Amino acid sequence: MNPRFRRCGDQAVLVELGGAAEVLALYDTLAADPPRGVTDLLPAARTLLVRFEPPAHWGAVESAVLNARPAAGPRVAAGEVTVPVVYDGDDLADVAVLTGLSEREVVEAHTGMPWTVAFSGFAPGFAYLVGGNPRLRVPRRTESRVRVPAGAVALAAGFSAVYPRESPGGWRLIGRTDLPVWDVAADPPALLRPGARVRFVEVRRG
Repeated sequence: MNPRFRRCGDQAVLVELGGAAEVLALYDTLAADPPRGVTDLLPAARTLLVRFEPPAHWGAVESAVLNARPAAGPRVAAGEVTVPVVYDGDDLADVAVLTGLSEREVVEAHTGMPWTVAFSGFAPGFAYLVGGNPRLRVPRRTESRVRVPAGAVALAAGFSAVYPRESPGGWRLIGRTDLPVWDVAADPPALLRPGARVRFVEVRRG
């Protein structure tokens, strides 16, 4: 890990890393034992924003990051979530063609290995999941859909995701779930939080 630091205002540091795996590992380490004064950690695809308040300062936070020793794998500090999925997505056949798998093999690959929430973005509760089977890496659609229903389970660029609510989207839809992943009345409202392990389980239609 060879982080670069960019100071953001008086009370935040943006840590630039090599990719989502490094971000998740550092996030997991700092979340398990936050440095003194650190109040919030916000992971993204290649960065981790570290917010702090006095008596912490830039130098102390940067030193804590440099001295962190991320584990080889995530500690799953945010727990594990099981997501039941009906695999009847509009792009399931296309994903099979792109990966060289049958539709049944796509489902087995998606459910066969756990995923991990790396970060959230795009919309509240939209979690980018990493890990899983590397054979499921497929590009986004060339043209986004105007409307993707809430609960759609999708793949794109090495990530998997569950759409938290109806929205436009260009990911490839392979299934759907009735499990709500965003609920403003819940605390916290997002079901899938950074560091959580996610297991997709196939269920029958209806």
